[in-house]
Amino acid sequence: MKAIPYNEALKKIEYYCSYQDRCYKEVENKLYEYLLEPEEKQNILIYLIENKYINEERFAKSFARGKHFYKNWGRIRIKQELKFRDISNTNIELALEEIKENYENRFNEYALKKWDQITGGTFEKKRTKLQTRLNYKGFENNLIYTFLEDLNNEKT
Repeated sequence: MKAIPYNEALKKIEYYCSYQDRCYKEVENKLYEYLLEPEEKQNILIYLIENKYINEERFAKSFARGKHFYKNWGRIRIKQELKFRDISNTNIELALEEIKENYENRFNEYALKKWDQITGGTFEKKRTKLQTRLNYKGFENNLIYTFLEDLNNEKT
């Protein structure tokens, strides 16, 4: 890989930030690929923040909405992924507020859909598979156990 001139790197990173919300860490990693001098990287990052190409709060909210509504992620997984991207706790809390409305209804719809998709095996194996899936997606244990308890009650 060879170094990219400053002006070209600036144009590329502007485009990178404009077609999808990005967090500071993602942009910093992308700039690393351009083999710029540390001062040039810093100047670009300052420029991007001042011109609102990078906004951590906007990124966190957008990330939470997208992952919850399209990937069916729960609060735990979203929170972990945002922490991995060095998003502040304040912005994480604001992001989780974005998915608060109808959260439990969406969880129940998703869990029921997955329950119907699991085929074969005993009732207990099916329950275990569903529990594993819902944990992986980052849903809270109290929601999972309540849902599974309701399945038990329907079975009997």
